[in-house]
Amino acid sequence: MKKLFSSFFGAILFYTIIPIPSFLPIDFSKVAVWLPWVGCLLGSILGLIAYVLEMLGFSPLMEGVLIVGLWIYLTGGLHLDGVMDTADGLAVQNPEKRLTVMSDSNTGAYGVMAGIILILLKVASVMDIRENLGFYLILSASWARWGQLMSIVLYPYLKLEGKGAFLKKELNLPFDVIVASLFIILLWLIQYFWLKSSIELMIIETLSGFIPSLLTGWWFDRQLGGHTGDTYGATVEWSEVIILTCLTVMVN
Repeated sequence: MKKLFSSFFGAILFYTIIPIPSFLPIDFSKVAVWLPWVGCLLGSILGLIAYVLEMLGFSPLMEGVLIVGLWIYLTGGLHLDGVMDTADGLAVQNPEKRLTVMSDSNTGAYGVMAGIILILLKVASVMDIRENLGFYLILSASWARWGQLMSIVLYPYLKLEGKGAFLKKELNLPFDVIVASLFIILLWLIQYFWLKSSIELMIIETLSGFIPSLLTGWWFDRQLGGHTGDTYGATVEWSEVIILTCLTVMVN
C-alpha cells in the first residue's frame, strides 16, 4: 500500500509538469493506477481557472483558448504529441511501417492537421459549455485517462521498450483497476450533492464518459493490433474531445 500511494505523486510527475515537494515519497512503478485521479486533479485546476476567467469578464473565445492552452501546458504536451505521431503513423498505407513512422520525432502533415482539429474542437467545446464547466472538465479528463488505463490493461503493447512498456508490467489485476475506478464515486458525489443532478442525468453523463473512453482505445487497437505510448496519449486526447463534444449537445 505504501508503494501504491507513493505512486500517486509519481503519477503527477510522470503525466504532468506539476511540481511535487522533495520530501514526499515518489514511486513510478504503478503510476498507471492513478491515471483517472490525475485527470481529476487536472480538471479541478482547469475548472478553477475557468471560474476565475469568467469572473474577470473574459469572453468565451478567449476563455476557451486560455483553458485549452493551459491544458496542453500542464501535461507538457505529452498526449498531444501522441495524437500527432499516431496520426502520421495511421496515414501510412503499409501497416508494417506505421510503428516506424510513429517513432520518428519529425511531425508530418497528417499529425499537424490532427493536432489542429483536436485543439479547435476542444476550444469550441469549452466555449459551448457555459454551465458547470469545471465539473465537465473534471469528468472528461478523468474518464479519458481511465480509457488509457483500460487500453493498457486490455491490449498488447507493441514495443519491447518504451515509456509505456513498464505501465502494463506493474499492474496488479483486478485490484489496481478497482482502485483506479473509484474516481467514479467522486464524480457521482459531486453530481448528486453539489450539482443536484437527477439520477437519470448522472447515468447519461457517466455513459458519456465510459463509452467514448473505452471505444477510443479499442479503435486504435483495431488499427494497429495493439498500443504504444503514442496511442495511449492519443486515446486520452481524443476521448477528452469526444466526451466534451457529447456534453455540448447534452447541456445546450
